[in-house]
Amino acid sequence: MAKTKKAKPDKARDKASKNQTKSSGKADELSSKVLKKAKGKGASEGAVPDEVGLDFARAWVEFPDPADEDQVFRCDLTWLTSRWTCIFGSGCQGIKAGRADDGCCTLGAHFSDEEDEQRVAGHVARLTPDMWQFHDVGTESGWTQLDEDDGERQTRRWQGSCIFQNRPGFAGGAGCALHILALKEGREPLETKPDVCWQLPVRRTYDWIDRPDDTQVLQVTIGEYDRRGWGPGGHDLHWWCTSARSAHGAGEPVYVSYRAELIELMGKDGYAQLVKLCEERMASLLPMAPHPADAR
Repeated sequence: MAKTKKAKPDKARDKASKNQTKSSGKADELSSKVLKKAKGKGASEGAVPDEVGLDFARAWVEFPDPADEDQVFRCDLTWLTSRWTCIFGSGCQGIKAGRADDGCCTLGAHFSDEEDEQRVAGHVARLTPDMWQFHDVGTESGWTQLDEDDGERQTRRWQGSCIFQNRPGFAGGAGCALHILALKEGREPLETKPDVCWQLPVRRTYDWIDRPDDTQVLQVTIGEYDRRGWGPGGHDLHWWCTSARSAHGAGEPVYVSYRAELIELMGKDGYAQLVKLCEERMASLLPMAPHPADAR
């Protein structure tokens, strides 16, 4: 998974090679594991019917990575030109029934690797009590824990949700304390938050593609992190935003609002090419395969 440094195609290719043909990134694996705990609270038990189905026509585009001749990007233009936006605190129903204020933070965040945790730790050290509601708890008894099922390291869960999640009514602001820190310091939130947190709801996966001439190319797919991206437990989420009509009312399309994250995932040259293709699609009077949640 990408770090705070600019994503390097050769680094991504090495990671994909190491994992052979596994298409899921570390974030997907972690999400699948933690959602085993969420089963039993299915969508049919409370989610409002503003979510559209998972299967519909999508417009995909594939183009060579300008920075790496052995890599190609495959991008979901239907998702990237959609009007999705995060509605945390303003209509988000949360992934667990009865905990709408948690958003998608109920289960805490698994770290992608040791580097991810160390990077986050450097930012946690700058959090102050006026920014972090549970500063005393986190500094005195720790802000990490081992997942009770798989033993992997993650942010600590405290009083039913991630310890970094400030609850409604906190003077420093509700929501992720690490996100608040980034905004106060003029940083992008992707610099301060765990990898799995800032990448959602964009999903990056890798596949080695065997070509007819016995050559290989690394295909990097950039798409929507829908329920299936969470693994088998995804269908049991109480609610999920990417397919919800209530979360598709943004003024800017995803490829614009998620500029920083997409540059981190694709590199500047790859993102520039994506912007060109998205703008061409947006200029069309009747773009093929619009996202159904955008319909009004």
